[in-house]
Amino acid sequence: MKNELADRVSAAIRDVPDFPKPGILFKDITPVLQDGDLFNTVIHYFCERYESLNITKVVGIESRGFIFASAIAHELSTGLVLIRKPGKLPYQTIGVDYSLEYGTDRVEMHVDAVQKNERIVIVDDLLATGGTMGAGIELCKKAGANVVEAGFLIQLDFLDGVKNLHGVPTHSLIHF
Repeated sequence: MKNELADRVSAAIRDVPDFPKPGILFKDITPVLQDGDLFNTVIHYFCERYESLNITKVVGIESRGFIFASAIAHELSTGLVLIRKPGKLPYQTIGVDYSLEYGTDRVEMHVDAVQKNERIVIVDDLLATGGTMGAGIELCKKAGANVVEAGFLIQLDFLDGVKNLHGVPTHSLIHF
């Protein structure tokens, strides 16, 4: 199933040159989301992967990760946790700063979002350099969670983002 689904998703993804800045080839997933059957099949693919792993929460990284995480959490009947940029969550937060090419950034989640020893998966649409996901993993571990896997629709292998994920197992449907 994976190869056929990966082919369907790859065919649907739209390349947008020079977005959000010159020299970047953006992988636009909106055509995948707009195709109800394809989006549903992607969600079921990830749910089948996680259904036997005793996951208690699915964590989504802002913002496209929310789309996949919420649908997976719904299907698995688990809780949903949001990791966001600073100042976006209304309650008390914990956060982690991480390095960018030029400067730093930060991600946060509510202080009560995950509990010690909860089994979680963290989901995002795309793994590039791994900075944001690495910070999300660090944040969840800081809260005491057991990060079972980081899941992605797309992985850009040439950027080697896996090296920034603190040894957490990863799974990506498509590799470019």
